[in-house]
Amino acid sequence: QVQLVESGGGLVQTGGSLRLSCAASGGIFITYGMGWFRQAPGKEREFVGSISRSGDSTQYTDSVKGRFTISRDNAKNMVFLQMNSLKPEDTAVYYCAAAKWAWTSRRDEYPYWGQGTQVTVSS
Repeated sequence: QVQLVESGGGLVQTGGSLRLSCAASGGIFITYGMGWFRQAPGKEREFVGSISRSGDSTQYTDSVKGRFTISRDNAKNMVFLQMNSLKPEDTAVYYCAAAKWAWTSRRDEYPYWGQGTQVTVSS
């Protein structure tokens, strides 16, 4: 079973950048597709993006395309979410998630989740 710990959240102004990190332990990292999700107050947790096991394929929700980039370092068991040109509507708790073999956009296909890290974008 894999454990996930996110870090790197914080308060940033509109147009700023943040880089979130997710450290994985307890599993063979390269066998897991990784996803990033976010949950704003009063809203459901939504898909942000995901990355394949090798890191050579990614996908993103439309609202972050061109602004957010997911990458991973399989040697260090880490996945990253680089967020640029941040907007107030990006404010949310951001979660990383792991799924064996897959790198789906479906929340219910990820059995492993981190505790989340808060991102707040001020206007």
